[in-house]
Amino acid sequence: MPAVEADAIADVADRLFEAIEHSDTAMLDELWNDDVVVWKTGDRERDKERALRVLHWFINATTERRYEILDRQLFDDGFVQQHILHARGRDGGSISMRVCIVIKLGPNGLISRIDEYFDPAEIAPLLGSANSPRR
Repeated sequence: MPAVEADAIADVADRLFEAIEHSDTAMLDELWNDDVVVWKTGDRERDKERALRVLHWFINATTERRYEILDRQLFDDGFVQQHILHARGRDGGSISMRVCIVIKLGPNGLISRIDEYFDPAEIAPLLGSANSPRR
């Protein structure tokens, strides 16, 4: 039997993307383990503080965010999701970026690892919207 039940995994997935769509940075912090590891295409692994800083930048750089979920598959202790992230920047730029994300949960039901795959060039229209995140 998995350490985290399927309903709990689906709930974390829903709450994660809803938090980003609704600019709920406090919820993001609550959903992640303190020792979470986040990796994305073309970057190094980040700890919780650095990864949240990037998400805060993204939320502040955009006025609208919406996830168009194409597929979500649950597995023991996590899920993989394909989606199109639609966002409009404060300066009028917009993106529709295809993403594949793999998320693992710890035994406590909090996110312990995120691996995110996308073409980094597709976020370029937002880079003029606010100060870009520091690497």
